[in-house]
Amino acid sequence: MRIVGIAGSIVGSKTRTAVKQVLKSIGEKNAEIEVELIDLADYQIQFSDGRDFRDYQDDTRNVIEKIMSADAYIIGTPTFQASIPGTLKNIFDLLPIDIFKDKVIGVVATAGSAKHYLMVEHHLKPILNYMKAIVVPKYAFVEEKDYLNGEIVDDEVIFRLSRLAEDTVVMINEMKAVLEAKDEAYPF
Repeated sequence: MRIVGIAGSIVGSKTRTAVKQVLKSIGEKNAEIEVELIDLADYQIQFSDGRDFRDYQDDTRNVIEKIMSADAYIIGTPTFQASIPGTLKNIFDLLPIDIFKDKVIGVVATAGSAKHYLMVEHHLKPILNYMKAIVVPKYAFVEEKDYLNGEIVDDEVIFRLSRLAEDTVVMINEMKAVLEAKDEAYPF
């Protein structure tokens, strides 16, 4: 099994730090799960222009292929103007609409203050639901005050990120059982 974490911004490091923490927790407790971080800041991604995903080249094609080959995801998003950043939305626009069908996605959101807590509910989850994802109900929210020198220092936040990792793995296993039961219901 392969879980890809996506740090959904090309600026800053807080979202990347939070996603790395979740992936680290998954890796430490589940040796059989391969984890990989895609930090959008490390790539030159083209803007989606309506082409088929197979028509993109270079970094854009590389990122699309990495995302498409994953079994589950941890998506990290900062809060920009009370919404997700355009770089993350662009990634969704590049992907086929059903790429997340029946795949589990855990979400980490970062923001300057608690005022943006519901951004995930109003902006990100509707996109993921449209793309047929199974979204872990409880996402992790990390504020500016929870960091010091680029590291997460709040023990409660570290616990929540660890819990998101556990909940994501549990949901993956539950969805696997549900999908296998569905397949067995059809004898052909």
